[in-house]
Amino acid sequence: MVYFRLFGYFSLLVILTAASLFVISFILFTNGGDIVTSRYGQGRKTIFINGSLLNEVYIERIEHLTEACKKYKASASADSIWDNRDLLDHILVDKKHKLLYCYVPKVACTNWKRIFMVLNGSTNETDVLSIPANLAHSRPEYLALSNYSIADAKSLLNTYTKFIFVRHPFERLLSAYRNKLEKNYINSKYFQSRLGRYIIKHYREKPTNSSLVNGDDVTFEEFTAYLTKSMSSMYNEHWKPVERLCEPCQIQYDFIGKYETLITDSNYLLKSIGMGNISFPHNSKPSGTSKDLKKYFRKLSLNRIKELLDIYKLDFKLFSYTFQDLFGYEIA
Repeated sequence: MVYFRLFGYFSLLVILTAASLFVISFILFTNGGDIVTSRYGQGRKTIFINGSLLNEVYIERIEHLTEACKKYKASASADSIWDNRDLLDHILVDKKHKLLYCYVPKVACTNWKRIFMVLNGSTNETDVLSIPANLAHSRPEYLALSNYSIADAKSLLNTYTKFIFVRHPFERLLSAYRNKLEKNYINSKYFQSRLGRYIIKHYREKPTNSSLVNGDDVTFEEFTAYLTKSMSSMYNEHWKPVERLCEPCQIQYDFIGKYETLITDSNYLLKSIGMGNISFPHNSKPSGTSKDLKKYFRKLSLNRIKELLDIYKLDFKLFSYTFQDLFGYEIA
């Protein structure tokens, strides 16, 4: 009698377990592979890959950001983002795959924009790198959150998967300087003829006429002097702090990728949205920014470095970066 009773309980347990698995599978299927969870707070979404939870590394990044926002960032009205046109312009929309991407210049955004063109069907190219960079940065190729009414934009923020890629603040800063002011690129001429000439005029003693006319020989010391004397809210997008550019304490991003693990993170995200057939392109020509960092920063005074640390303080705190990561020691 006891045996049959236990057997009955066991059978009931098996049936309940099977029913639970069916319900979970149904939810995953009908939600396109994702499911709403309260782990990161109300409204956050956890990405699934073949039924597996988001990797612990990515969970830790989100949890760290959430705690750092509480600790270091003063709370602001949730409605304040709708007055921030720059923010809304930077959040790109892929309706087909329900994605929102806040692009950060100097953090592989050209390649991510190329991928967005493939995802949203605005190109027939299958080789991501074959898409010209100038086309990838062309605004008509994308919809941004600024193209929507506030009501519709709120709906997208609540239902779409939101992601961002970040980079060590000082690596990003140096990369921007070299790309826009130091190198002899075609797109550098715009920055040199405007910002470069301004910096040389105001931050160089006894500039030559050639420098004043061309603005093409701004030093890193002069560039950082300009930064520390300017309002960060007025910075160009290429060196504006991510905290201001993408408002990660106001917008609950579901996925944070890092430049330091760019290929792994990008392919993980692509696979999670069912686009594992697209591989994030490897850069055949490394930027060299990381290895040259010490060479540029050793020319700066300790006080200047402290000023830069203060400008990018929240980017360091929110995304778990330190000065020691690159230089081997901390600054008090």
